[in-house]
Formats: sequence, C-alpha cells, structure tokens
Amino acid sequence: MPNIRVRLLAVLVVLCGSLTVAGAPPATAATPSDSLWFDGAALTVRGGRFTDGQGREIVLRGYNVSGETKLEENGGLPYASLADARKSATALRALGGGNAVRFLLSWAHAEPVRGQVDSAYLAAATEQIRAFLDAGIRVYPDFHQDLYSRYLFDTGSWYTGDGAPKWAVDEGGYPKESCGICLFWGQNITQNAAVRKAQYDFWHNAHGLQDAFLTTAQATMEHLRQHLSSEEFAGITGFDPYNEPYAGSYDSGQGSRTWERDLLWPFYVRFRARMDAAGWRDKPALVEPNLFWNAGIPTQKQEGGLLDTGTLGPAYVFNTHFYDQKAISGILMWGKAADGQYATDFATVRDRASAAGTAAVVSEFGHPLSGTVSDKAPTVLKAMYQALDSRLPGRSWWSGPAASGPVLSGSQWQWDLYSGRHHEPMNGNPDKVLTAKDAWNDEDLSAVRLDDSGNAVLRQDARLLDRLYPGATAGTTLAFTYEDRSRDGSAVLTWNPVPASLPNVAKLVGSGQYGVLVWRSGDGTAPTELHLPASFPTATTTVVSDLGTVHAPPAYDSATPVAVAPEPGGTGSRRLLLTDSDSGVAHYALVTAGATAPAADLLTAARTELAAWAAARF
Repeated sequence: MPNIRVRLLAVLVVLCGSLTVAGAPPATAATPSDSLWFDGAALTVRGGRFTDGQGREIVLRGYNVSGETKLEENGGLPYASLADARKSATALRALGGGNAVRFLLSWAHAEPVRGQVDSAYLAAATEQIRAFLDAGIRVYPDFHQDLYSRYLFDTGSWYTGDGAPKWAVDEGGYPKESCGICLFWGQNITQNAAVRKAQYDFWHNAHGLQDAFLTTAQATMEHLRQHLSSEEFAGITGFDPYNEPYAGSYDSGQGSRTWERDLLWPFYVRFRARMDAAGWRDKPALVEPNLFWNAGIPTQKQEGGLLDTGTLGPAYVFNTHFYDQKAISGILMWGKAADGQYATDFATVRDRASAAGTAAVVSEFGHPLSGTVSDKAPTVLKAMYQALDSRLPGRSWWSGPAASGPVLSGSQWQWDLYSGRHHEPMNGNPDKVLTAKDAWNDEDLSAVRLDDSGNAVLRQDARLLDRLYPGATAGTTLAFTYEDRSRDGSAVLTWNPVPASLPNVAKLVGSGQYGVLVWRSGDGTAPTELHLPASFPTATTTVVSDLGTVHAPPAYDSATPVAVAPEPGGTGSRRLLLTDSDSGVAHYALVTAGATAPAADLLTAARTELAAWAAARF
C-alpha cells in the first residue's frame, strides 16, 4: 500500500539518524550545485516586491505540488517516495521552467488524533520539501483544504474534500452532506449544508478547531525550521495559512467584507504570531482574501480583497487565485481567450497589493486539460501568463510599455507526477477506485505526467510553460513582455508581434520567441537574471542590450556584462545574466531564439532601434 510505504520511509529516516537530534539539520545539507555567490539568500518583502539579500526584485514562477496531497493513496503527501520527489523537482526545473513551488500539506495527516502531531508525516514532508530546495527551487508550504474535509462525505458521495482531520468533523456533528443539483464540485462551497456549517465552525473557533489548527501549524513550522539547514531554510519563502477561505455562512448583518475584517483577518494575525513563535519572523504569511472577491461571474462575486486591514507591510503577502469560471462553465464564454483577455483581472491584483503596501502572488491559476472545455486551455493559459508578465495586452505593449507594471509571481495548478496513474478509493470506497486524471472530483489540470518508461513529460506545450521571465532584477523592473509563440493545435499564437516601426528588430526576431526587459539599475552588484527556456539553446540565443549585443552568449564571469550560467540545482536549466555597473539608469535587453548567426550590421541596426525606442518610452 502506498500509504504504508510513505510511513515506513519516514520511520527509516528517523531510525537512520538524520533526525535523531531535535533541532539539528542533516549533516549532508549543502548549497545547491551550480550556485553562484549571489544565490541562496532568503527573501523579504520590500517596496511592494519580493527582494533577495542583494536587493534584487525576485519573481517566483512555478507550480502547485500537488493535488496528490488531497488524496489518501500516498498518505497526504505529494509523492510516494523521496525518489519521486527528486524526479519531480528536476523535471519541474528543467521542463517546466519553475523556480518556486507551493507545497501542499494536509492537516488531517499532520494531526490525525487531536493534540497529537504525526512526526513521521512531518519528517516525510520535510524530506520531500528538501528535494525541491536541493534543485534550487524555493518553497512556500500551504495547509490545503477544499470543501473543508473528505470526512464530511460518505462512501457513496459524488464528491470529496480534503483538509480537516476526522476528529474535527466528528466533533461538529454535521448534517448529511448533499449538494443538491450541482454541475461542478465547487458548488458544494455554497450549497452543501455540511460544508457550510463546518467552515462556519472553523472561523468561529467552535470546539477549539482553530486553536488546534494553529497549534499544529506552529509545530509544523518548528519542525521545518529545526530539520532544515540554515541554507535550506533560506529557500523557504513563507507560508500560505489557508487555501481559498470562505465564511460558510454569514451572521446576521454581516457581509463578505466585514467577515474578512472581523474573522478572517484576526485568524491571519494569530497565524502570524505562530510563525514568529516558530522562528519564521523574517518570512511573510501569504494570505488569501475571501475566495469570491475576484470571481469572474457577477452572481458569484463578493466584496473583499482584505480592504480593511490597512498596510500589510513585509509581514504579509497578498495571495490570490484566478480561474476563468466563465470559460470553465462551457456556457458563459463562447470561443477562446484572446490577447489581453485577463489584463484587467490581473491589474486588479497588482493594484490591490500596491494599495496594501506589499507584494502579490497568484498562487493558483489554470484550466481543465480534458473534457468539453479543454479546447480553450491553450489560449486561456497563454492569456493568464501574459497577464502575469504585464498588465498590458500585447497589441499595446510596444507603444506604452511604461504602464506594464510589476511582473507577478504565480504558481500554476498543478504539477502531479501521477496524473492518470492514480489508485484512489474515493472517500475510502474500495468499489470506487479512481485512476484517471487528478483522481479528485473529476479535475484534470496537471501540466506533467509519467510516461510508460517512468519519465516525466509535459502534457502542455513546452513553449507555453517553460518561459523566459526575470527571476531576479538588479534594481526596479520598468517593463517586461514575452512572446512565447505557443500553439493552439497547429495554429501559432502570436499576440505581441514586433511593430513595423522597428523593422530590424522584427527581422532579427523573425518567427522566433522573444522577450524584452526594461529595468532601472539599483545599488547592488549582483546581476539581473532571466530564466532561459530549453527552446533558447545558448548557441542560438541572441541578446540586444545597451549592456552589449551578443549572439551565443559566453559563460558567466563578473566582468562579462551579458553571459549565461546554469541555474542552481544541477538540473541542466540555464539563465541569462546581465551585469550593470551603475545605479538609477534605465537599461533594456531583448532576448530571442529566432536568429541563426545574425549579421553584425543587423545586430547594430536592431540595437539602434531599441535604444531610440527605450529613450522615447522611458
């Protein structure tokens, strides 16, 4: 049984001595391979952005790891073994282009008996988290829940949940669950009386539920702090306290906004205090507003967004999700997504975080990859990534790039290595074993799967997922765009063509992928870095910048302004490093894989055009 394997692995870890001394990290902890002098610093929030120890703006891009945690087959862990965790981390970096993950944890498995934290579960989770840290991937854990708990649902139910342990459900004495006439599992949130009452009880701390959760969360954070080395712990970005919070029901005279103010925010303040007590004082809580604050369907939308909390500052990050429920419905959005489809939605996220004085992260976004609306996935996901990169549609980026806004961090849902290969008795029913898709409420959103040889392979276009993006900017990002040329079937999606006013730049780029970053230099000496997708092999990558114009950039050293280096972790992924030597100066860089041995005069002409464009726009 997979569950037994996981627990035996955890016990063996303890018996072998790596966790025998309380508070002692493993002796073998080391800096990820291929690290350079500026890598590995802990992140903080400053000026409304994530920043590292060199003062660089940091963008976190990656995936949720993973929906497997919602299932029982691997004991509430993302992976059946440490080997699978390492395989997944390597693939996420090398194939998926990610530098961060939201790592799902299960309250039900962390505290299966009230007041008793399962140290074997925490040990196994810590080892799997370490696999990602070793690959140079930052991690922010998330105590996940959907529909409060699987234990609200009986063995014959059409739906299931995850989150709270059985004892928490038993103490509530909730009514028999029923969603009535529901087309989507999410309708249980507002239509299932058992789910609504359980959520209500949690937020009102009935039966001491919230107290118990916070105690377990603190114990979990203490375990991670004690059993990761200081270098590894620096890779922990923060903690997401609660997935997709919702009131369940409102008290008389209460609305969604006052619920956030009077119940949700005090919970986050309590969670923040537990973080401080656990030794996480310098890491932010990534706090989510009311689930429905940014719903795209007007009848679902509720006022919110943590509007009454004042300035959040560095102790908190504004953390939200985004799914296009109109597109998912199959009824409310005919056709496919287009250029700029979500520009306004993601601009709202930027503006809300800015008003709160903190950074933003979109910790879930995605679209079904099978079923009647899966044909929309290529355009919906392209439009979401476009909106993460810039608040502008592609058609207007070149003419007004100064309005591009900050590049948003985000984690796509999801990265499930076992997609389509599950063995999950739904709600414990041995006669209802789920194997297909995500094995959870008929969802199918994983970007990865294992092939018949056991290798991780992408389920979506690599051009869409493995993207050029500024992982670290030495100063302040002024504008960024990336044209991925991803595919919708056989059609090439080009939403941001180089304008005719830049003919030599257009000629250089051709039909290839390209990105443009404009930034104002800061006071540090560490370089700006952009993740180079696998589709940008060094030999065919061209960079046109005021720092230098280079085809096939050389290997990095501190005296080379435009260079390439491996990313930390030894996965084979690469980054472009751009080193300036000034402060407060606007710089630009165009990066393209579209040119093969471009002529020197073309490079010179393209640089002249870009210099004039940057001077006029910035």
